[in-house]
Amino acid sequence: MSWAWRRTDPPIGAPARTLVLFLAVVCLGGGARIADAALQAGDAAAPPSTVPRPRDDANSRTAHAELLAKARTGVIDVYFVGDSITRRWGALDYPALLENWTANFFGWNAANFGWGGDRTEHILWRLENGELDGVDPRVIVVQAGTNNLRVGADPDTQIASIAAGIEAIVQACRAKAPGAVIVLTGVFPRRDRGSFDAVIDGANEALAAFAGGAGVRFLDINEELSDDDGRLLDSMSDDGLHLSAAGYQVWADALRPVLTEILGPPAERDLAPPPTGNPAAR
Repeated sequence: MSWAWRRTDPPIGAPARTLVLFLAVVCLGGGARIADAALQAGDAAAPPSTVPRPRDDANSRTAHAELLAKARTGVIDVYFVGDSITRRWGALDYPALLENWTANFFGWNAANFGWGGDRTEHILWRLENGELDGVDPRVIVVQAGTNNLRVGADPDTQIASIAAGIEAIVQACRAKAPGAVIVLTGVFPRRDRGSFDAVIDGANEALAAFAGGAGVRFLDINEELSDDDGRLLDSMSDDGLHLSAAGYQVWADALRPVLTEILGPPAERDLAPPPTGNPAAR
């Protein structure tokens, strides 16, 4: 297997720290004029990816309420947070993927807090509005960023914004659960839009640059998921975006060593809350 682990221990800082990362990445990408404008504007220029924002549709509000209840049920030692790529793995409305989830994580008290369509700012809002309060997991698995990709947007600006948004999620997780080890999963490759390849690679390079401590571990499995051109393999995804059971198995295989290191082997009983799903699918 050729996935890569890196460790990082970034400090928990004010929102301005996220802005510093945003400006640094933009400057490295040649966007000096954007950086100058942001410096003059101060915190008001923080990228939208770092500013918590709720989802206003009724289905997302219902899902949030259910995830709040889930966070207060059972025992959660492994907390997954992300978008639909995370959500589908442990969801009632994807029974084959839920079976894969159970086969890999039963006995480790893993709970899934992904929600479809979320950008980084939406995940931040959910974290800041109760979904991690009082949970105290030992491991948090973060997966985010693909929904922040935009066709036709400046690549350097996108790279900086996505990296800043994901760093803000890490900071929010550390603030809520300072004792947890955070597994920061790189932005996965896609097959549906080739124009995103360079942005995904750039964002993951920025995330890997966080490496250095023991508090956060950066996990890159993209070589296992993609072909020689960096596109998501047909065998790893049916639609070019979301993972198939084979793709999730690659992710699970990469997570297993760190879960075993921190939690030991899986127990015979599992105390995690019951899985949830898409309220609209019921």
